[in-house]
Amino acid sequence: MAKKKQSENSGESLSRTAWRRFRRDKLAITGFAIIAIVSIISVLGSLIRPDQTQDVSQRVEEIEFKSPGFSTLILKEKVDHMIKYSSVFDRMFFGGKDLEYKNFAIKNDYSFYKHNIIIKRNTERNLKPDTIPLPGILYSLSYNNEYVFNGDSVTFLVNGEGRITRTIDNMQSEVKSANIFERTYWLGTAKAGRDMLSLIMASNIVSLTVGFIAVFISLTIGISLGALAGYFRGWVDDMVTYIINVVWSIPTLLLVIAISLSMGHGYTTVFVAVGLTMWVEVARIVRGQFLSVREKEFVEASRALGFRSMRIIFKHILPNVMGPIIVIASANFAFAILIESGLSFLGIGTTPPQPSLGTLVADYKDYITNDGQAYLAVLPGLMIVILVLAFMLIGNGARDAFDNRSSVGDIPASAA
Repeated sequence: MAKKKQSENSGESLSRTAWRRFRRDKLAITGFAIIAIVSIISVLGSLIRPDQTQDVSQRVEEIEFKSPGFSTLILKEKVDHMIKYSSVFDRMFFGGKDLEYKNFAIKNDYSFYKHNIIIKRNTERNLKPDTIPLPGILYSLSYNNEYVFNGDSVTFLVNGEGRITRTIDNMQSEVKSANIFERTYWLGTAKAGRDMLSLIMASNIVSLTVGFIAVFISLTIGISLGALAGYFRGWVDDMVTYIINVVWSIPTLLLVIAISLSMGHGYTTVFVAVGLTMWVEVARIVRGQFLSVREKEFVEASRALGFRSMRIIFKHILPNVMGPIIVIASANFAFAILIESGLSFLGIGTTPPQPSLGTLVADYKDYITNDGQAYLAVLPGLMIVILVLAFMLIGNGARDAFDNRSSVGDIPASAA
């Protein structure tokens, strides 16, 4: 039975064997699960985060720097400008929707007086109560608006809709049910009362997008140059090796900063700059693998059958060297997240108001010694650590899974 099991394992494809080994690695699976969860949250974007506005632009000035778990009543008031309604796709991948309501943090002792609501703001400052017209809470009103009373109803002008008549009792009931609600800030609030949980959720998609596109660029360039150098050798190998050595001699962070400054600040600049610096290691790994595999019998047989060089490279050799490439891609993903966070921390990465983990750490690094406000810098920093650690666990698991020397562990003890 043991010999039969061993024979079945030996007949397995390399990818199937590697996946079976990878699934046994609990740390690698944990890292994979973390990345999967963060990716799903990032892709859904503003559809699921508490602050669904573009770049988390909702501000509640009264409750800035509140600790995690803080709860308050919120009154939302319609903003006085035309709203550009976004599609679900735009809200998922392009930051969120336009700011539709202005929020006030209020205390429980609000009251209605005719067509107005009287609120007391939830702040430590001794502010006088505010009186806000109910039509202004429910609608985007026209400028120089005048209210016309007709018994228990009010007539007023609304932008884009003309003249509307509503009863006072009906407006009071609608405001109480739809515009006043309790909200809990699970990770606290940042400057100007921005929701910290939403900021971190919006920052994750920046980190993952930069990592994905930067790794894609590095793999495209690195695999192409490394494959050509390792397969054709000769002057092609000499030229590619010279380029690799020149780029390799320049400190990576210095090269990324130079590319970023030359291309200008911005979201797209970051992943282009990172991708153009990470291809060197990929090219070195691929070149070495091709130099080894090109001498194998199946490559010689492919040449003898008259297959073209490009077919041999991409259909016969490349699939057999994907193991090391997957490992280096996982490590580069973690490296790209670190570089993006570092650039944003230095102020040459993503530009405000777009949130980034590195920008959050930079904005609140001075608060780390403040009593009760260290979370402002610790939480985004911890998120960077979690993402990098998850990708490193995946890389280590992939390395062990593709290591043929570990195949001894796949043989049952009784067979040995």
